[in-house]
Parts: sequence; C-alpha cells; structure tokens
Amino acid sequence: MSVLSPEELTALLVLSTAASFTPGPNTALSTAIAANQGLRSAMKFIVSVPVGWGLLLTLCMVGVGQLVLAAPALRWLIMLGGTSYLLWLAFKLWGTQQLAQADTQRLNITFLQGVAVQFLNIKAWMLALSVVAGWVVGKDNTLERCLFLLPIMMGFGLSSNLAYALVGSLLRDWLSRGRRLLIFNRSMALALVITAIWMFQSGL
Repeated sequence: MSVLSPEELTALLVLSTAASFTPGPNTALSTAIAANQGLRSAMKFIVSVPVGWGLLLTLCMVGVGQLVLAAPALRWLIMLGGTSYLLWLAFKLWGTQQLAQADTQRLNITFLQGVAVQFLNIKAWMLALSVVAGWVVGKDNTLERCLFLLPIMMGFGLSSNLAYALVGSLLRDWLSRGRRLLIFNRSMALALVITAIWMFQSGL
C-alpha cells in the first residue's frame, strides 16, 4: 500500500513543480554562478540547496517551524537576513562584466552559506509548513509520510537548480563576448532585488 494516496501524490508533485521550477533566489543564483564560473563551480551551491531545504523541512516536521513563525522577532530576523543577503549578492553581481573577474572575485558562495541561505527565506518556511500541514499533520502514518516526502522535496530542489544552472553554463561562451555578461549579470541582480522585495513583502 502506498504511503500517499494517488490524489495526495498528484497534488504534492504539482506543488513541488510549481514551487521548485518557478524563478526564485536559488534558481537565479544557480543560473548566475554557472554562467559566470561554469557548471562545476556551481555544483556546491546546487547541492547545498536541497541539503538546506531538507534540514528546514525536517525542522518543520518536528514542530520547530511553527514555533519560529509564531515568534515575531524570529520572523523579522529571517526576513531581514534573507532580504539583506540577496541585496548583497545583487550588489556583487551588478559590476561583474568579465568572466575572469567573476572567477576570482564574485559569487564565492560556500556550501555552508548555500545551506544557511535556505533558512533566511521566509517563503521556504511557509512552504515547508504547508507541506507538513497538508501531507503529515493528522495522519496515522506520520513517520512514514515524513520519510517519503523528504527525498521527493529534496529531489525537486536539486533538479530545478541543476536545470537552471545548465542553462547558465550553456550561455557562458555566448556571454563572454562584448558587454553581454554585464547585461546578463545586471538582469540577474535586478531579479534578486525584485525577489528580495517580494519575499519581504509577502512575509509581512
């Protein structure tokens, strides 16, 4: 017998696809890092996203997420921290106009930073709580559902960021000519700024 009913699984896959593959801070960063530094350099961030998301979802599954979002001070800390970090990354991207400059100075996001940034996204907390509320809370097979949901959600996080990074890496040679990289990076920077503003406003 399946852990989830066919209806539950279908709804989960629809939600996961919409949440993972629509543009957001993670996909924008995956694209930008791969375009500037290559797919290999982007892999540490690509892998850090599902790891961080998996940890966040696990915390929500054990009840920590509800406590975090119920505390106004923590909500503000998450929103301000996430917004500030995205704006800082946008600032770093804005002036990068050569691949050599990108390789040596910009977008040096470590694996641990990639994991930590997942906890600065108030929308990620809300999504995790929505998953827990819709597919875990009040069910008889709670543990089995948690163990079933976790790899699916992490898999979507990995595949979506890898897909965006592949697009970025394919553009790398084309972007190296003229002012194309500068225009691209400034577009990505603006996307991060818009995402930061949206993330902050929607978390209020």
